[in-house]
Amino acid sequence: MKGIAHSASGLIDLARRRFEGKGVVVTGGASGIGRATAERFLEEGAKVAIIDVSTRNCAETLKDLKKKGYAPVIVTGDVTDSKDVARMVGTARRKLGKIDVLFNNAGILVEGNIERVSEKDWNRIMAVNVNGVFLMSKAVIPVMLKQKGGVIVNNASCSGLVGDRNAIAYNTSKGAVVLMTKCLALDYCQKNIRVNCVCPGEIETPMFQQEARSRGMPIDEYRKELCDVHPIGRLGRPVEVANAVLFLASDEASFITGTAFSVDGGYTCQ
Repeated sequence: MKGIAHSASGLIDLARRRFEGKGVVVTGGASGIGRATAERFLEEGAKVAIIDVSTRNCAETLKDLKKKGYAPVIVTGDVTDSKDVARMVGTARRKLGKIDVLFNNAGILVEGNIERVSEKDWNRIMAVNVNGVFLMSKAVIPVMLKQKGGVIVNNASCSGLVGDRNAIAYNTSKGAVVLMTKCLALDYCQKNIRVNCVCPGEIETPMFQQEARSRGMPIDEYRKELCDVHPIGRLGRPVEVANAVLFLASDEASFITGTAFSVDGGYTCQ
């Protein structure tokens, strides 16, 4: 069929290039949801800067995307370090020309109840999941203000909307991202900057595999357990979250700001 091509997300209408010429920054963009989202933005014409702390994942992602004809900007660094954030944002802005969209995706998982979670682990997850969103947004918003607009999408979680057992640190961090999103949206909505967050359920990513290992469960067994608690009866795919991010970042969502957009197979309906 004319105008149709295969891609990571299935069949894509080549005329649907909502981000042609836009500059997009994706943190944690070398694996999982971040990588899928970076690729979707590239498919729709964006110039993308992938920020990630893993040099190995960055190298593998760049190699794979080059095979598909894409040339993202790769910036290795740590979103918990304010000086590193300033450097990475400066590099991304210089190489992209502008930053129209920021997807704050970088995040880590720490499991356990309050007795099991160490102070060190607590501080680490807050540094990545909360401070990382804060520092990246703090660095990018002045750029967007000078450009007279932009969009920020944060990766929260359905675990930021409801409680889970043995996940006090992770849920607390993602709950903070949800409320940070709402505060940023209110502060900058009249400056033509929209801020939303996606709240994924369980997605087939390296983090899902980490969860299975931490429980000492075979991946297939853990997958079945989680499928049973998602009303839709399966886990999500990274590209399904990516598609939600692109919608929120697009002009199609021009009247949406401050929302926590669930992509969770019905998990939070229960």
